[in-house]
Amino acid sequence: MDLSESARAVFAVLAAAGSATRPQLASLAGLSKPTVSSAVAELESARLAAHSGTASGGTGRSAAVYGLGPAAGAVLAVDLGPALTRVRGCALDGTLLAQATGTREEAADVVREALVALPVDAPLRTVVVAVGDVTAREKEGARMRPATAKAGPVFDAMAVALPPGVPVHLENNVNCAALAELHEGAARGRRTFGYLRIGVGIGLGIVVGGQVLRGANGAAGELARLPYPWDDGREPRREALEEYIGARSLLRRAAEAWPDEDGPCPRTAEQLFALAGEGRGAARAVIGRHAADIGRLAAAVTAVLDPGLIVLGGSTGADPQVLPGVRAELDRLSWPTEVVSSTVGDLGTVVGASRLAVSRGVQTVTDAGGSKD
Repeated sequence: MDLSESARAVFAVLAAAGSATRPQLASLAGLSKPTVSSAVAELESARLAAHSGTASGGTGRSAAVYGLGPAAGAVLAVDLGPALTRVRGCALDGTLLAQATGTREEAADVVREALVALPVDAPLRTVVVAVGDVTAREKEGARMRPATAKAGPVFDAMAVALPPGVPVHLENNVNCAALAELHEGAARGRRTFGYLRIGVGIGLGIVVGGQVLRGANGAAGELARLPYPWDDGREPRREALEEYIGARSLLRRAAEAWPDEDGPCPRTAEQLFALAGEGRGAARAVIGRHAADIGRLAAAVTAVLDPGLIVLGGSTGADPQVLPGVRAELDRLSWPTEVVSSTVGDLGTVVGASRLAVSRGVQTVTDAGGSKD
């Protein structure tokens, strides 16, 4: 499939717009109307664009509206979360075509379920898999895998369900969630911010100038590797900070401080936060300490990045009950920085991965058709 440069430009604009008339495409692509007419005809011939209706203009004339055609294809986004696997299939204009959810152990079946729901005549252009791990830079001809054993086995189990020959790209799950906050969540309108996720583990998505900062090794934002504890006579251990702030230690501290008169100690973070919301003193004290710890971590982030905005996410970090304590501790230790709670919730990672997949899918089409003048 050889496309002219103008056809590739119009295709990219049409994918971003979803639907548009020829005059609108000309304006968005910065091309002349005759050039756009020729490009649209070329895309229609390749079934990459299709007439989808008409729109009335101010002069009473109607104009043909175009959208993506059946050959434009679809993409798949997979969130291999710590407990759940979430999958979304999307058209290249971002339209949701399929979604499925299951346990981490059911990852391959969940992917198959989403693939079956995609239109049969839509070629699968690319797959983006979000993993809770460092993702190394892609190498030509090499199959990408998570960098450590954290996500490797579940990734391999999931990969058997993917069609052969489809490009698979890995991205860190926190980076994906940061993109969701940027485009659809609490950071809309902000070009630079930090997305601080606190849950079973900890991580930081760094967005600078509207782009995710990944680092030389793909490990930017791996807060678990901050040295901790850092004090006289105490030796830092690898990922000890994540162990300390993560949800398991939060529940352990709750068990240590829980008074008998308050009844059974909560077994999950959700139960702990629910009790704190009911005003139970022991639960509120544990949450308060947790908020202060997150605030200290936020102060470390602010000292390095000065992001201006920190979005709190994750199963414990996003709870509104931690927000006042985080703000107070950050104000005490650092300079003024806005702190807000995530608004995209548990779907943030798969939403961000979908955006990346759509972008990659459009690039796959335009790069494949790039040999014609």
